Amino acid sequence: MKSFSANSNKIIQSWYYVDGTNKILGRLASKISIYLRGKHKPEYTPHIDTGDYIIVINASKIIVTGKKEINKIYYHHTGYVGGIKKYTLQYMLLHHPKRIIEKAIKGMLPKGSLGRDVFKKLKVFSFNEHNLISQKPIFLDI
Repeated sequence: MKSFSANSNKIIQSWYYVDGTNKILGRLASKISIYLRGKHKPEYTPHIDTGDYIIVINASKIIVTGKKEINKIYYHHTGYVGGIKKYTLQYMLLHHPKRIIEKAIKGMLPKGSLGRDVFKKLKVFSFNEHNLISQKPIFLDI
């Protein structure tokens, strides 16, 4: 029996969109990362990008469980000495809701050039409108 390896020529990549309204952050991110990698397809190959494009709308309406809204901290370093900044999840939801989902999903993808290529297929929007209607995305119920 021969083992199957996907070709980059024969891969069909679809467009999906997900509504983030009242979805739990970690559960949403793990499902999206599976679709971005292509693990839901039978022709999945670990070293080739077989995944689909994902559009996330209403990123500002996600929820978290427990006291994470107050206790979860995001760190950012400016590059200067003593330049570490920290922001709570509550602050990030108000000012940068896209970054919350992007950071959660990026941590679940492989590190290296394959992970960077897969991450480029994620499009996140804070509100209900997006500018990718011409791609004719299919609704993905997560």
